[in-house]
Amino acid sequence: MLVRLLVYTHRWLGIALGALFAGWFISGVVLMYVGMPRLDPAKRLARQPALDFSTARLSPADALTAAGAAAPPTPLDRVDLTMLRDRPLYRFQSGRQVVSAFADTGEPLAPLTDQQALDEARRFSPDHAGSARHEGLLRTPDQWTLEFARQLPMHRIALGDQADTRLYVSATTGDIVLETTATTRLWAYPGAILHWLYLTPLRRHGELWAQVIIWSSLAGTVMCGAGLVWGVWRLSPNRRFRLKRQPSASPYAGWMAWHHYAGLLFGVVSLTWVFSGLLSMDPWDWHPSTSPTRQQRSAFAGGAYAVGTVSVEQLARAVSRLPGTRTAELVQSAGSYWLAGEGHTVALATDSPDPPLDRATVTRLAGLAMPGSPIVDVDWLDRYDAYYYDRGGDLPLPVVRIRYADDVRTWLYVNPARGTVVRKEERLTRLNRWLYHGLHSLDVPFLYYRRPLWDAVVIVLSLGGFVLTLTTLVPAVRRLRRHARRVGG
Repeated sequence: MLVRLLVYTHRWLGIALGALFAGWFISGVVLMYVGMPRLDPAKRLARQPALDFSTARLSPADALTAAGAAAPPTPLDRVDLTMLRDRPLYRFQSGRQVVSAFADTGEPLAPLTDQQALDEARRFSPDHAGSARHEGLLRTPDQWTLEFARQLPMHRIALGDQADTRLYVSATTGDIVLETTATTRLWAYPGAILHWLYLTPLRRHGELWAQVIIWSSLAGTVMCGAGLVWGVWRLSPNRRFRLKRQPSASPYAGWMAWHHYAGLLFGVVSLTWVFSGLLSMDPWDWHPSTSPTRQQRSAFAGGAYAVGTVSVEQLARAVSRLPGTRTAELVQSAGSYWLAGEGHTVALATDSPDPPLDRATVTRLAGLAMPGSPIVDVDWLDRYDAYYYDRGGDLPLPVVRIRYADDVRTWLYVNPARGTVVRKEERLTRLNRWLYHGLHSLDVPFLYYRRPLWDAVVIVLSLGGFVLTLTTLVPAVRRLRRHARRVGG
């Protein structure tokens, strides 16, 4: 009975999921090099006007008051300074709500009209100002804005260039949110869309899409596990089986023999990939978030984030010390206010030192962030560790890692240049890092930064998994035909 359950579970789940698995393996290789269309952050930043607060007349607090009912509820989480239509602009964020107000009048930013969105696209890409045209206002996501649904509505602008570029302009913030071209759209289909099942009719329904991925991955995990057990069980190293009067280590012939041997070679990695793919959906909230808690952020900020004492004169003076900066964040740390631009941070108060935080201040704030939890060590890292890392090198260094001896073994990562907590790790999140990223992306330290070795390993394993799946498709079709003939008569 147990043997029959094992065989039939593997067989019928393989028939049901074979095509999906084949798509996952091939699309995973494409996804290594091409993802969903994006707007390169460096390109976006380079095409923004330089920050100029010389015409600003209102402090952040006064602009909030002037914005009136449009202002987000307190407490604020973040305030950014930027430019729009050559005017200084504040962006206030509280949770998921973002409200923009001009720093010269306090006037809240009204939703962009079609013409204003077109003008923003022309400023972004002046070489195609003459051919750009407005294609429509999106209130529901299309194939390329599924991940940006919270920023809807968006204006879609066609540049009319050779690359067939589309720009998406947020109606509420005026930002260029997304750029797609014919090439990036084309490669997204065999890559990210196939791998993530990012089909618009399904992905628009977030909860349904998540459940489809979770249960498909769970079924695939069971299928791979059953196949591994059965494959090892049916292997005969002493070649006791006879096929066409010849000794064989496998009782199978043809396609199924290939499947048996491919499963022995690539079954484990197939199992770990589908299982880690399941964990990518964070099923059943089995581990906490890596975002710092409000108490931890508040401890390093020196209290709740507040902007009541920040003057417009201080901001204008700080901006002048950040020449060429295109956007900046108002940072509160250790009870002081700093303006963090691209690669540099300056203090607002003339009598306050510029960052970074010194070791004594970091250690003092670390105690306030986790009161009652002994500090194991405070390390200043000039290189990424296994949990704070980035292949592209975009995450800032140095970073301070603070380890605590609390029940869940909390680690906090602090950016000393901004004086803010940027990441929290606990025992379960560190376990998830290895079970998800380690198994799914093979981002283990000895391999992750060694390209093209990493590429070669992942491609070979992916092709092996594809062969493993391909060898089931022909037998699956034949079996289904036999069953159909029996049912039909």
